[in-house]
Amino acid sequence: MQRFQYYIDGTFSDGEARFESLDPATGTPWAEMPEARAADVERAVAAAYRALHEGEWPRLTATQRGKLLSRLADLIAQNAQRLAELETRDTGKIIRETAAQIAYVADYFRYYAGLADKIEGAHLPIDKPDMEVWLRREPIGVVAMIVPWNSQLFLSAVKLGPALAAGCTMVLKASEDGPAPLLEFARLVHEAGFPPGVVNIITGFGPTCGSVLSSHPKVAHIAFTGGPATARHIVRHSAENLASTSLELGGKSPFIVFADADLDSAANAQVAGIFAACGQSCVAGSRLIVERGVKDVFLSKLKAKAEAIRIGGPLDMATEVGPLATLRQREHIDALVGRALQSGARLVCGGSAPRREGYYYLPTILDCDGTDSPSLVEEFFGPVLSVVSFETEEEAIRIANDTEFGLASGVFTRDLARGHRLIRRIRAGVVWVNTYRAVSPIAPFGGFGMSGHGREGGLAAALDYTRTKTVWVRTCDDPFPDPFVMR
Repeated sequence: MQRFQYYIDGTFSDGEARFESLDPATGTPWAEMPEARAADVERAVAAAYRALHEGEWPRLTATQRGKLLSRLADLIAQNAQRLAELETRDTGKIIRETAAQIAYVADYFRYYAGLADKIEGAHLPIDKPDMEVWLRREPIGVVAMIVPWNSQLFLSAVKLGPALAAGCTMVLKASEDGPAPLLEFARLVHEAGFPPGVVNIITGFGPTCGSVLSSHPKVAHIAFTGGPATARHIVRHSAENLASTSLELGGKSPFIVFADADLDSAANAQVAGIFAACGQSCVAGSRLIVERGVKDVFLSKLKAKAEAIRIGGPLDMATEVGPLATLRQREHIDALVGRALQSGARLVCGGSAPRREGYYYLPTILDCDGTDSPSLVEEFFGPVLSVVSFETEEEAIRIANDTEFGLASGVFTRDLARGHRLIRRIRAGVVWVNTYRAVSPIAPFGGFGMSGHGREGGLAAALDYTRTKTVWVRTCDDPFPDPFVMR
């Protein structure tokens, strides 16, 4: 059994409590993890607060911060395979995806390394002749970062990169379901040379760790990725410290296919949108909205592709779909599929767990036309696609927007004018046209409605980790005028 430590104030520690992490491919323990509790959280926040105001970090120039980020990016690239293997072992995500994704994570840190000394203030053309006024952008403070088990290194990079570029310090809570890659990542942070306390990485459970962190009085901002239910708790906790929040939550993303689309290309993109990462993605294109005239043809293509997917061990490069991350996730998916079938949905393929050890679930397609199916409303977070058809463009838009979520969407059509009409009218933070699941550190990412608020990626994310300070300098040598009149 491998043993991992948390990282607080530049030091690795076992902590007083520990718990076992399970291998999703076998359902058996493979590692021991440190369980952070209230005292550990207090130490981590205190270290971050101290590092924010004292020592080397607040005295570094923005360019020097950028060089540290660049060094961290190089270390990630050099250690990508090791990190990928740990993420695959601890979460079940297939190695061919974790290896590629983590190698790309290095580019996120490189982007924010270059951005660090380009976060600018402004000079104001103030309406008073004897005043010079300008704006400074300063770090918002100690940031609590809470990430889920899927794509932990990627979801941490989109928070750590801009926050470090802005000069913040932070406590990052890795998910208790699969924290190994982030606890190992802490060693790269240490090797890169960040001053003690700037980045603290812990893991633990919601009531004894996450709640304590999100309500801590020294936390100024909370960056959270996860489900709406947990987000509500975090927002309630933020009432204690009045911390600002950025929330990247779930989705029930529409994937719209018009009859004029390249159906083979759209089918490949739909497979990527719902079966890649075993469907455990907030942007999963889980609602296929297909024009009725091509529905049967398109479904037959999808069924053939879904049934040909190679299911296997996640460390095998030939595997295309591995296990779900946890047993409770598989049980949730199985129960929701059962409810959908009871409500009238037709099973096209899948719909059960294969006969093998581990937390596997077959790629599943549910034809929900003419039903009031819960699978069209609730987020599975697994390899399950719900299908509904439409007759007109207006109907497609209505169905696409008939959700409380608004994270991502896909539109497949050869009609450029139609594509632009849908871009304007779909209520989602991301619209992919004739592609799906594309990301970049340059492009902001985030949702509307129950998919959260705030953006990750791009310059906007870095600005979210700053606050504006207004500076007034009086340039007149005359005595200060009447003190009882606002100037």
